[in-house]
Amino acid sequence: MPLSVFLDSVRYKIEYNHFIYLIQHKTMSKKVVTLGEIMMRLSTPDFKRFVQSDTFDVTYGGGEANVAAALCNYGLNGTFVSKVPDTAIGQAAINHLRRYGVDTKFVARGGNRLGIYFLETGASMRASQVVYDRADASISDVDAAEFDWDAIFEGADWFHTTGITPALSDKAAALTLAALKAAKERGITTSIDLNYRKKLWSKEKARKTMTELCQYVDVCIGNEEDADTSLGFTSKGTDVTKGELNLDGFKDVCKQMKEKFNFKYIASTLRESHSASDNGWSALVYDGTSFHHTKQYEVRIVDRVGSGDSFASGFIYGLVTGKSMADAAEFGVAASALKHTIPGDLNHATLSDVEGLVGGDGSGRVQR
Repeated sequence: MPLSVFLDSVRYKIEYNHFIYLIQHKTMSKKVVTLGEIMMRLSTPDFKRFVQSDTFDVTYGGGEANVAAALCNYGLNGTFVSKVPDTAIGQAAINHLRRYGVDTKFVARGGNRLGIYFLETGASMRASQVVYDRADASISDVDAAEFDWDAIFEGADWFHTTGITPALSDKAAALTLAALKAAKERGITTSIDLNYRKKLWSKEKARKTMTELCQYVDVCIGNEEDADTSLGFTSKGTDVTKGELNLDGFKDVCKQMKEKFNFKYIASTLRESHSASDNGWSALVYDGTSFHHTKQYEVRIVDRVGSGDSFASGFIYGLVTGKSMADAAEFGVAASALKHTIPGDLNHATLSDVEGLVGGDGSGRVQR
C-alpha cells in the first residue's frame, strides 16, 4: 500500500473516531433537570394484600426522580431538585438516586419527614391499591428562595416536572411555578406530566393551578384521564373502566390543548386495561400539524408504577437528542412497555434494551 494511501486511511479513522466522540460527548452532556418529591415505597411481596403481609419491600421513587434516573440510564445528565429531611432516611433516598448516577447536589435538606406510599400490587381483575402517608413531608414545606436557579439551570437543556408536585401544598405549587418561570427565562425547554392524583387535590383546584403552570410549558404529557381532570378537556367516546379508546376523541382534545396553550408537543399515553395483569400500551403525539400513533404493545404486568414516568423520560430523551417526534414517541412507548416488566419505581431498561424493542425484538428469548 502506498504511504499516501495509508496516511489517508489513518487520517480518516482518526477523523471518524473524533466525530463519533463528539456526537457521544454531545449526547452525554445533555442536562435535564427535574423537580419533585422522592418518597419511600413500601410494597407487599408476592402479590399479597395489605391485610396478609407481615413484611414490605422497601425502595424509593417519585415521578420526577424516576425520570431523572432513567435519563441517566440512557447516558444523559439527570439532575434532581427536591427537599428531603436532614435524617438518615432522607439520606437513604438520596443515596438510592446517586447509585444510578443522578446529580442530587441541588436537593435541599430540612423539614420534618420523607413521604411514604404503600403499594398493594393487583392481579387479574383485582386492581392495585396505593395508600399515601405523605402529610407534612419536607417538600410540602418549601420555599423557592431555598434554590439557586442560576446554578441549577447552568448548562441545562430541559426542565421537567409533574402535576403531583403542585398538588402537595400551596408552597410546592409556588415552587413549581417559580422553577418553570426560571427555566423559561433562560430559554430552556420545559415539560410537564399532568399526573392528576385524586387523593391529593380536587379537580377544581387542579384545573386552576395547572392552567396557570401550563402557560410556561412547551411539552405537555398525560394519559387518557389527565386532560380532563387537570385541564378540563374531555375525550368523547372513551371509558377507561372498559378499556376502550377513541383516537379521534383524543385528537380533538389535543387540538383544543394546542389552541389554548400553544404547546410545541402534546403526548398522551394510551392504556387499554384488559385487567390488572394485562394491558395494551401505546401513545399518541401531536405537534400542531400532524399526529403519530405509536406501535401498541400487549404487556403482561409485573409492576406498572412508574410506567408513565418511563414514557416521559423516553420521549424527553428522544427529543433532547434530536430524534423526530415520531421516533421519540416510539422510543418512549418502548421504554415504558419494558418498565411494566420491572419491579420498583425506576426503569432499569438499558438504552440497548429499548432500541432493541423499537427495532422489533420483543421475543423475550433468553440472551446468552
